[in-house]
Amino acid sequence: MNDRVVPFNPLDKRQLGESVGRQLLAREPCSLGQLERFQGAGIYVIYYSGDFPAYTPLAQANQEGCFEAPIYVGKAVPKGSRKGGSLEAPAGSVLYSRLGEHARSIQEASNLDLERFFVRYLVVDDIWIPLAESLLIAHFSPLWNHLIDGFGNHDPGKGRHAGLRPRWDVLHPGRAWAEKCKPRDETAEQIELEVLEHLRSMPIG
Repeated sequence: MNDRVVPFNPLDKRQLGESVGRQLLAREPCSLGQLERFQGAGIYVIYYSGDFPAYTPLAQANQEGCFEAPIYVGKAVPKGSRKGGSLEAPAGSVLYSRLGEHARSIQEASNLDLERFFVRYLVVDDIWIPLAESLLIAHFSPLWNHLIDGFGNHDPGKGRHAGLRPRWDVLHPGRAWAEKCKPRDETAEQIELEVLEHLRSMPIG
């Protein structure tokens, strides 16, 4: 019988990542469409509380101030970090800008209301951002991270729309650049049924 006890290590990377996640989830949610400019990079979770039929279980979990089921988890890192930029480079307002991009995507969608989206965000030291994001995604398995891809996509640019239209844009049409992409075989109705089945088969929050 193996009765070896692994000692608790407060500096273990998972412990550190989880501590960042707890700090984020302890913050008060605010309206995604009414953010004031701020500086810094970091992580965020977006919640939905509207009446889009397929998202009813999520919306019910996010009523009356009880935000328990994120629809999306994301991060914003300083420019140049993926290419080994300076560790001392200022982050600027990258997190605020990223959330602004998401707000515009939702505004452009024909069947979503930006007023029904809320966000928790946390400015974080650069080194912990990817770890905390990965742990939050693994914990919540947010719908727009796993099943409905494309919410966080950018316009690929002129002459680069040969790829398939993201599933997010099939379900929530409106972004002009996505309309230029190659149509998918599946319909919005098919994706909506898949969402409903997915949410029925998994715990919320």
